[in-house]
Amino acid sequence: MTTQRLQTTDPNHAHDVSLEGTFDFVNTYDLENTYDVDKGFAVDRLPTLEAALAWFVERGVIHYEGAERWREQTTAEPSAGAEELARIHAVRAALREVVDSIAEERAPDPAALDTVNRALHARQVIELIPAWDGVSVDHRHVGDPIDDALARLADPLVRELTGGHPERIRICDNDRCRWVFYDTSRTGRRRWCDMATCGNRAKAARHRARAKAGEAGESGEAGESGQAREADTAPNTSATTESSTPLSN
Repeated sequence: MTTQRLQTTDPNHAHDVSLEGTFDFVNTYDLENTYDVDKGFAVDRLPTLEAALAWFVERGVIHYEGAERWREQTTAEPSAGAEELARIHAVRAALREVVDSIAEERAPDPAALDTVNRALHARQVIELIPAWDGVSVDHRHVGDPIDDALARLADPLVRELTGGHPERIRICDNDRCRWVFYDTSRTGRRRWCDMATCGNRAKAARHRARAKAGEAGESGEAGESGQAREADTAPNTSATTESSTPLSN
């Protein structure tokens, strides 16, 4: 019996993605890491349907021909393109909420779960088909190409929850970043998406805070010392008054 494997190098054929691919999709909407850690701003790397389709093809989650058909249809009907882009963004936001809930050990928003589950229902169906030497494996698409792409991107999260280590799913500790990543460290205590960026910035911020606190403390001590010196050098007016008062006979 022979089996057919999906080719991962053929841009004309979609294939499954890894958990890292799912995180890459979620991270296409992120907070830009600027030089100043206090200034992050949201960046959407899939701002148009064209950009989203190009990303899907590049990552191998949609057939090139399928993407081309969608481009033609949405060019002729722009409103349809806006609806498809909104659908992509909705699934991405829902995946972000589910990932956040896993990392934060809390229940997710039920609406986000519903959105992800609808995406998963469009997964391709694996079927057995006859082959010249026995039986082969093929697949059948349930929804449209975008449905299929979104299902492929959501599926690795399911696999991680059922047979992986979801406790190693992390969100960068920098609130101005919030990058999703998988903790591969030996201790499983990684906090930052990258020590060279967010990790070092956090250290620098702590150093600045300690330095400012130290300056404030020194300033306070100097003020107290000045007041003490003034008190020591001030004349004792009460003693002077008592001694200068003539005694009565």
